[in-house]
This record gives sequence, C-alpha cells and structure tokens, in this order.
Amino acid sequence: MKRGFGSDNHAGVHPRILQSILDANTEHAPAYGTDEWTERAVGEFKNQFGKDAHVFFVFNGTAANVTALRAMARPWQSVFCSDVAHINVDECGSPEFLSGCKLLPLASHNGKLSVEELEKAFIRRGDQHFSQTQVLSLTQPTELGTTYSLDELKALIAWAKSKKLLVHIDGARLSNAALYLKKTLKEITTDLGVDVVSFGGTKNGLMMGEAVVILNKDLAQDFKYIRKQSAQLPSKTRFIACQFEAYFKDGLWQQIAEHSHQMALYLYEQCKGLAGVTVREVPQSNAVFATIPSHWVKPLREHYFFYVWDENTFECRWMTSWDTQKSDIDGFVALLKEQRL
Repeated sequence: MKRGFGSDNHAGVHPRILQSILDANTEHAPAYGTDEWTERAVGEFKNQFGKDAHVFFVFNGTAANVTALRAMARPWQSVFCSDVAHINVDECGSPEFLSGCKLLPLASHNGKLSVEELEKAFIRRGDQHFSQTQVLSLTQPTELGTTYSLDELKALIAWAKSKKLLVHIDGARLSNAALYLKKTLKEITTDLGVDVVSFGGTKNGLMMGEAVVILNKDLAQDFKYIRKQSAQLPSKTRFIACQFEAYFKDGLWQQIAEHSHQMALYLYEQCKGLAGVTVREVPQSNAVFATIPSHWVKPLREHYFFYVWDENTFECRWMTSWDTQKSDIDGFVALLKEQRL
C-alpha cells in the first residue's frame, strides 16, 4: 500500500493507542459509558479543559459537529461559519439535515473569519421571516491549515458574546493549534468562553472516535438524549474512551502534534523553492498547500496520494500525520523534481 499525504486520517493507529484497545479488551464491562475507561478518559478531558467540562463520545467528526449544533441551535436558527468550513463543504449537508438549522457561510481570508464580515451578516434580528443566528462556529486550525491567534480568537468570541451567540469550535485538529500557539487546550477554549468543542481523535492517531466537549453546563443537560437520538451512543464506549485516555497520557497528544507539524515544516522547506511549485505559506498546523501544474497530479499520485484542493487552480493539500517520515517527504520531493513544466 502506497504512503502519501492525503489526510492524517489515512495513517494507521498509533501503537500506544492500539495497545490501549487491546488492554481494554479484557473480561466484561458495563455498556454505554458506565465503564471505568470512560470515567478515566473523562477525567483526562477535565484535566485538559477544566473540571466543569462535560464529555460525550461519538463515532466520527461529522457526528460530533452535528450533535453539537443540535444542542446549540433550534431549527429556525442559523450558524455563522466560514465559506471553507468543514461543516459547510465536506459534510454533505448533514448539519442542516440533521439539526434543522441553517448554515450561513461567510467570506474568509486564508480560512479565517473576521469580526467585520460577521458584523455585516448579523442582520434582521427579531424578523420572523429570517433565520435567527444563534451560533458562531470556528474551525481551529482552519481548513486551509492556518491557525487563529489568541488575539483573533478573543476578538471573535467577544463579538459573539456581545451578540448573545453561542460559540462552537470544530477542533478535529485542535491539538495541532494548541501546539502551534504554545497554549493549553483550556487556554484556547474554556478560558475564552467557548461553549462546545468537537474534539478530534481519528486524525490524531486513534482508530476511530471523537468527543463532544461541552463547556456550557446548560447545553450538557439534555445532550445524552441528542446523542442517542442521533444514533451516536456507542454501546462498547470503553473502546473509544480508552484511546483518548492513552492519547492524553504522558503527553502523547503533544508528541503527535509536534511530530506532524515538524514534518509539515520539513515538507514546506523542501518544496518552497522548486520550479513549478508555489507554496501558500509556512505551515501553522500539519498541512502544506501548494499549487502545481495540472499534468503533474497523475504521475505524482501514482506514488504518493494527495488531494487536489482547488480543481480550478490545482492547489493541492499535502497533510502530514503522526507516522510521516522524512523518507516519505524525500521520496515525494525527488518525484517533484523529476516533473517537467
């Protein structure tokens, strides 16, 4: 099987996390999150996000986002998000279909929203003919690999709170953002007034599983019913929970984030001066965005898989992961150098 840079969820399971599944596969255990592994994993989340965090495990990232938005918005309400947000372009309309609320994608710059764009879109309050905005959803890091700075987050969240909006973080790669900003997970969420976080596992070395971390206790009260009704209550919850326990134990989450970022930096440095390759910017997470001639895509993907991000410009997304090695990058760069303009 060829290696590549398609996505960090193309990588296998980190050995320490895989071992946690094997260790949990002993005897019988109570179902539906009433087991000891879930209790310990929730404790780890509280260590990271604060003692008042409420944690609910689900099967995948789309489910984490959808159930979070179901808890935050009614069907007649709407959600501000960026035009390139995962909930807007890569979830097949499920946030709107399953939550009933309306997504309002706004123009972004390098994947980021601004207070100016939000202010322009915050209109027709109290108008019964217009969907009432209730949630600001931020992707951190963004779909373009950029990371909101602490000041940017503070400004956006302060604006949302001034308008009495709830704040959701799509954090499929939130660990990468914390690593880049040199902040704790709590400092970039709970301490800023974030209400709900969709916290990623699959892209970070887990076999499967994500967590909805509710920081606003009022939203947590009925969430167990939302999760069940959304077909997202795992029976054998221990096999998701044990992975997160291992992920947080002894700083493994930071090691994974650090390695994937260093590999992205290495890939960037090796590619930025190559003829025919235009790299967007220095990676702020584990993504490198580069534009290449269209006729290069097929021969390159015969050896290293990746996605074309923009089919009009042939900007490509190259993702690194916990198991990316310099040899992968060296082989890929050697192929880039062989291509002809």
